[in-house]
Amino acid sequence: MRLTTIIATLLLTLPLTAFSQNPDVFELLNTKITDKDSLVTYFRNRTGISLPGFDPTGSDITPEEQKWADDALKHIFFVHSGYQPSYFYGDDINWQYWPVKDNELRWQLHRMKWWVPLGKAYRQTGDEKYAKEWTEEFVDWIRKNPLGDYKEEDAKDLMTADNMYFAWRPLEVSDRLEMQIKQFILFLPSEYFTGDFLSEFLINYHRQCRHIMAHFSKQGNHLLFQAQRLLSASIFFPEFKDASVWRAKAIEILNTQIAKQVYPDGMQYELDPHYHLESINIFFNALRICDANGLRAAFPQSYIATVHKMIEVVYNYSYPDYANPMFSDFHGQHEMIPLYEEWAKVFPDDGMITWQATKGKEGKTPDYLSREFPVSGIYCLRNGWTSEATVMIMKAGPKGEWHCQPDNGTFEYWRKGRNFFPDSGGYVYSGDEEVNKQRAWFRQTSVHNTLTLDYRNLDTTQSHCLSWTSDSSFTIVSVLNPSYEGLTHKRTVTFAKDGSVLIVDTASGTAEGKVAVHYNLLECDPIEDYENHTLRTKFKDGNNISLCVMSPSKLTMLRKEGKVSFSYKHYNPRPAYSFSLLKRNGETVTFVTLIKPSSE
Repeated sequence: MRLTTIIATLLLTLPLTAFSQNPDVFELLNTKITDKDSLVTYFRNRTGISLPGFDPTGSDITPEEQKWADDALKHIFFVHSGYQPSYFYGDDINWQYWPVKDNELRWQLHRMKWWVPLGKAYRQTGDEKYAKEWTEEFVDWIRKNPLGDYKEEDAKDLMTADNMYFAWRPLEVSDRLEMQIKQFILFLPSEYFTGDFLSEFLINYHRQCRHIMAHFSKQGNHLLFQAQRLLSASIFFPEFKDASVWRAKAIEILNTQIAKQVYPDGMQYELDPHYHLESINIFFNALRICDANGLRAAFPQSYIATVHKMIEVVYNYSYPDYANPMFSDFHGQHEMIPLYEEWAKVFPDDGMITWQATKGKEGKTPDYLSREFPVSGIYCLRNGWTSEATVMIMKAGPKGEWHCQPDNGTFEYWRKGRNFFPDSGGYVYSGDEEVNKQRAWFRQTSVHNTLTLDYRNLDTTQSHCLSWTSDSSFTIVSVLNPSYEGLTHKRTVTFAKDGSVLIVDTASGTAEGKVAVHYNLLECDPIEDYENHTLRTKFKDGNNISLCVMSPSKLTMLRKEGKVSFSYKHYNPRPAYSFSLLKRNGETVTFVTLIKPSSE
């Protein structure tokens, strides 16, 4: 046995408080209880605090979660879905192990995604080995990841950053605050949940809350997560002396940020469907836990109305199979029906939310088909709401945040259950040079369904809507973007009732070079006609499309490398094409693209 393992084993036999350089737990609490065992009894018998949507019996454990729990007994930890099978972190756990230099792999280790499954496994089986493992890992993490003088700006080079910047990044801390509430509930009956352990748990929990209070992110979804999770902490542990201060601060942030981060048309300003949905859940979960604990008055009617607007955006840009567009850093699909079921409880008068929640058995669809969200630049063109519909979602708005790609004017086209032009996806977030190179490939403007100059990424993302017309036969939208220095891109889309689409792209200005429009298909083997600049899919079920690009100028059709990523660190090859021509100074060039449904 290694010396470090022997030392760790010896340390675990000592009282937990021997390792704590913290105040006594009772200094942090408003309670007349003065001994730790009685404090355990108090929490086991406590009533009046509700955590909505959580099953304390663990009966909802999935086979996958059971595997995570059993693997965790061997210190094989599920950290990230993009890195499977999971890694072994050592008999003596190495919380700094970094097998692949992807920052997310290092950060998400400190979210301990396997700890709630350990709790569920304990509740389902009654086997104390799961509780024993959790308490030992919990204390081991505290010992090996001390909180020092945290300054996030000092960690710009994460390849050489101190471990603290991974273990104590406020986003990870906030995630632990939320998940440790569930762990607390699940493991509280265990014989390993002793008075000494409870003391260590509460001291560490208080430390994390204080860290969030001192290190809120400046903006974006990180700030929202931190506020919502601190709010949950303050409501679930009102015994902390600081709980009311935490609650007031969290509510203040959420009420302020919902006005700052949500555009008037309802889209969250990062302009990423995944993070838009995450933001809805943040605002909604805050509302729900306040509702369940008699604190609904913390949020004004304007807050509730904005959440409703955000949900309206979702059901307009969603496809009939509940999938969302894959624009930007998107990985996988959410389970939407459970979300709609919860939303319907708060917004029962919105027939479309009910319709989505019940798969069309109740409620009703809107009295319109197409819908524009011009401030955020999301345009939803459709000829129906059922699985037989054709839907085109175009993205052409202002500059988004870090997760938003240089893809203005891009679109997806969904017909009868098939997405013919899925966005390339995100693939990976950030890390060392190789990981960032992989990320950059999927972010390129040229791998999106839009226009480029010399195949370069856009210089400017600032589209605005020139016009919108929609009736029972056609929807026509025209947008303008100053894409490059000396080049303005105008895209006009006409969406017909039969699902046909006519796209007219013009590039004007002083810029010279090769101008191209790009189309990235789904995984298939299309019929190609380079002479006539056409493509046609050939699926045997008869659900197909044809694409033809025309121009007054001489066009060159070229097949390129194509990739599409539906999940983290995984991609599939796909056909991708550019249709290009040369542009001279002051010249305006035009591309006309016709996409037609076909039953052949």
